[in-house]
Amino acid sequence: MNLFHSALQQQLPELQQHGVRLHFMGELHRLPQRLQQQIADYEAATADNTQLLLNVAVSYSSQQDMVSAVQQIAQQVQQGELMPEQITPVLLSRHLASSAATAAAGPPDLLIRTSGEQRLSNFMLWECAYTELCFEDVMWPDFDKQRFEKALQHYAQRQRRFGRRS
Repeated sequence: MNLFHSALQQQLPELQQHGVRLHFMGELHRLPQRLQQQIADYEAATADNTQLLLNVAVSYSSQQDMVSAVQQIAQQVQQGELMPEQITPVLLSRHLASSAATAAAGPPDLLIRTSGEQRLSNFMLWECAYTELCFEDVMWPDFDKQRFEKALQHYAQRQRRFGRRS
């Protein structure tokens, strides 16, 4: 975890310079207390940045995230704060770890998966319901600007229907 902290500390000035806001999601409570505090400090330090939102998934499992969200909602129903018929996709989304990110930027439009794997690997399963997927056979360090532009060109040619047929 020292490597994680060192990398963030080293990158913070550049993130600030470019107006990047950091958002961390996942089971952060499982991390060492010192790292939890550092993460909170980095989020606070970049909270007013508006050029780009960088989501960092740490100790993150989409399935566990959905289970936790459902448990929170079930507790509200049990306490009489919520009726079962009031449960909607929007309500569930608000209880997910990604809620701050999706509230700020919406759900992902494009997910680029490197390494040649063609699966989501338990990453933002709920949020990616209508996300366009791009699978690349190269490893992340070799995913360069040219490949990124190619992925964006392919995305621009897609007809986004969000579940509709036409």
